[in-house]
Amino acid sequence: MNSARRPGLLWVLIALLTLEFLALAALAVTLLVEVLVAPATSVASGIALTIVAFIAAAWLGAIVVGTLRGQAWIRAAAIVWQFLQVAVGVGALQGTVAQPGWGWPLIVVAAVVFLLLFAKPVVAVTSARRDTP
Repeated sequence: MNSARRPGLLWVLIALLTLEFLALAALAVTLLVEVLVAPATSVASGIALTIVAFIAAAWLGAIVVGTLRGQAWIRAAAIVWQFLQVAVGVGALQGTVAQPGWGWPLIVVAAVVFLLLFAKPVVAVTSARRDTP
C-alpha cells in the first residue's frame, strides 16, 4: 500500500497500536528480567506469564504490520486485543491494590482504537482483500 493513500485516521490507529505493542514488549522484557533475577514464589507461573506476554507482543506486532499493509484481518484481531486490554484496565481499577494510573490509560486507548477501527477511512483501507502478500 502506498503511504500517500493512507488517511490520517489510519496513521493515528497505527501510532496507537504501535504504542500498545511497545508497552507490551517492554512489559514482556521486564517480566523476563524479573524471572531471571528475582524468581517469583511460583517459578512456573512466572515463566508462563512471561511466555504469554511475549506471545501477546508478537501478536500485537503482527497486527501493527498488518495495519501498515492495509490487510483486512487486522480489524478482528485488533478488536479482540482491545477487549482484552479493557479487561486488564478494569481489573487494574479494582481491589485493594487498584492502579488507576495505568488502568484508565489502558481503557481510554482501547476505546479510541476501537472507534478508529470502525471509522470509514480505516474500514475503506482495510477492507480490500489481496491475493498477494
